[in-house]
Amino acid sequence: MLTFESDYTEGAHEKVLQRLFETNMEKLSGYGNDKYCTEAKEKIKTLCQCPSADIYFLVGGTQTNQTVIDAVLQQYEGVIAATSGHVSVHEAGAIEFTGHKVLEIPHAHGKLQADTLLNYIKTFYADENHEHMVFPGMVYISHPTEYGTLYSLKELQSISQICSKYDLPLYLDGARLGYGLMSKNTDVTLPDIAKLCDAFYIGGTKVGALCGEAVMFTHNNTPKHFMTIVKQHGALLAKGRLLGIQFDTLFADGLYFKISRHAIEMAEILKNAFEEKGYTFYLNSPTNQIFIVLENSKMNELQEQISFSFWEKADENHTVVRFATSWATKKEDVDALVSLL
Repeated sequence: MLTFESDYTEGAHEKVLQRLFETNMEKLSGYGNDKYCTEAKEKIKTLCQCPSADIYFLVGGTQTNQTVIDAVLQQYEGVIAATSGHVSVHEAGAIEFTGHKVLEIPHAHGKLQADTLLNYIKTFYADENHEHMVFPGMVYISHPTEYGTLYSLKELQSISQICSKYDLPLYLDGARLGYGLMSKNTDVTLPDIAKLCDAFYIGGTKVGALCGEAVMFTHNNTPKHFMTIVKQHGALLAKGRLLGIQFDTLFADGLYFKISRHAIEMAEILKNAFEEKGYTFYLNSPTNQIFIVLENSKMNELQEQISFSFWEKADENHTVVRFATSWATKKEDVDALVSLL
């Protein structure tokens, strides 16, 4: 069975595993107070050109989103997100579980639009009854989005300006950030993100690590006692070294970017094959996620030999499905898939 179901079906990059093995018997302080966490943080700060940033390593994406959002918001506030946003759809109500509402607004292929965001904020404050409503307290975006699409630098700047004007922290979910940064169609860099966002995270789970995400607060704006809040949310590893060693390895010698670029290259081969064979694209994703509209009979046929993800029903006879490449995708598996199309 060929697997193109997601970008976290494999374990971790061999260099990460080797480094974990090599350091296994070292005696190190817990909770991230070890030399590897420190070294990894310094590498990330340098790459982001943000030397004063605060960085924390958390165990996974959902825990990271829940912890950051809960820490930033006041008890009467909610987080603005696209209706397709991960916190809106696929995190089992983790944000609402903390007592905060996800304030959904429309999107364009997963992306918040600056004019839509501005209209939402203006409409809220123009309502004479807004004191009886959930206040917008921050803005959540993901890059790449759930549809594999990317914000341009201009789009990110426009959203950031609106957030600054209305004192709404801008938080970027970077679960697949490596694949966004290595896309041939992006003009957004890590320093851009660090400059324009108040907080964001660099995804490890989906980009070569066994687990873990690196959260960065960029503007001397770390919530008070954030580490305590992380622990309250069950997102703190006692053996914090496990995350520090992984990120220290991923950000040594450009490994994170090399393996992300590999996923993009594999996705490009698949996209060209789908196009040459006349398949219908649901949308144009410039990253590692490919969305195809399949006839249900063809979908059932392919599922006998290929694992991929259901996305949504297109109509009674067609389904939108997702094929995802990753840092670990093998060229021979891509070739095998192409031969079955």
